[in-house]
Amino acid sequence: MTPSSRVTSEEGAPTPRQREIVDLVEQQGFVAIEELARSFDITQQTARRDVNALCTAGLLRRYHGGAGLPSTVENIAYEARQVLNLEGKRRIAELVAQEIPDHASLFLTLGTTTKEAARALSDHKGLRVITNHLQIASMLSGCKDAEVMVAGGTCRAIDGGVTGEMTLDFFNNFKVDYALMSISGIEPDGTLFDFDYREVRLLRVIIANARRVFLLADHTKYNRHALVRAGNIVDSIDALFTDSAPPPALAEVLAENGVAVHIAD
Repeated sequence: MTPSSRVTSEEGAPTPRQREIVDLVEQQGFVAIEELARSFDITQQTARRDVNALCTAGLLRRYHGGAGLPSTVENIAYEARQVLNLEGKRRIAELVAQEIPDHASLFLTLGTTTKEAARALSDHKGLRVITNHLQIASMLSGCKDAEVMVAGGTCRAIDGGVTGEMTLDFFNNFKVDYALMSISGIEPDGTLFDFDYREVRLLRVIIANARRVFLLADHTKYNRHALVRAGNIVDSIDALFTDSAPPPALAEVLAENGVAVHIAD
């Protein structure tokens, strides 16, 4: 038996073995604990710890005797998303902030990675920010050289996100230089998915009203399934900012269609 590695790495990111476990479950749909122990030459106790950690992170769902794919109709709890791969999200945020010049106008959508991007943009000068994320608005409102406009609508208690018809109308009033957006899942053919139809409707408006669209998505979004189709990355996105190289099938789609990929080291 090989010595067991830590159950999770720093900042809640999965370990290399846990990433392989997720890949295996995505290929098969369900994997038994006994099979994981044999495949990775670890004890069943270690396999259970890995599965439990991945279930806590929302990357897998625990079933009797093993693990399967997470729900396609319910997102990971917001508290868990805020700490899941936080270091990777911060690296993505720093990278995308380098691409945004001073005195730019931009949309910032809902999402934990876009929230980190707002933090990384706090030293920019002369920004004009339109957002429906109250946490982002609060964060940037303290920057004396930034103007922040907040959409009206229905506010969700869980994350401070504002959605609804009023929100759509508000965003339709603008045409900005950049949109920084997040998504719940990216399938191998580039299809983008999210869990909330109201958010997807707003994303479509945001994409239509931005001159350049940057997708901020860490590696946990690859091959992740959700309910609502939000379009395809090749039709909607100018550049993907991520913390790990896309899987081969997705990488081929991006390359064939000229979508730039920026990987944060």
